[in-house]
Amino acid sequence: MAEAIFRDLVVKEGLKEKIVIDSAGTGDWHVGHPPHKGTQKILKENAVTFEGIKARQVEKEDLTKFDYIIAMDNKNIADLKSLGKTGGYIGRLSDFVPDGGWTDVPDPYYTGNFQEVYDLVTEGCAKLLAFIRNEQGI
Repeated sequence: MAEAIFRDLVVKEGLKEKIVIDSAGTGDWHVGHPPHKGTQKILKENAVTFEGIKARQVEKEDLTKFDYIIAMDNKNIADLKSLGKTGGYIGRLSDFVPDGGWTDVPDPYYTGNFQEVYDLVTEGCAKLLAFIRNEQGI
């Protein structure tokens, strides 16, 4: 969900050629699969495309390939840090919404609340994009 939302924001801001977006899970449970049906539904309802998005597992090289690695929860942060040294920023999406009252993004696969997660991720992605624009001067 976060990849689709962030990609949508980047395209709308005219930054598609300046920001590379990818996503990967720390586990291999859904490798090769498209987003969950509930995620697809909420994205369609909000006119956010998820075309071409398929799950993949994070690789050690990702830590140095990307400038910003954003995780949804503390467990993912720990898993990412266990892979080795990162070349850039690694943090939680919630770090960009310090007054949001949440630390970990709930997993809608378990909670079933895709709307809540969509709202949290949309807010976090908007603030993440503002942070990146400021940091990179774009």
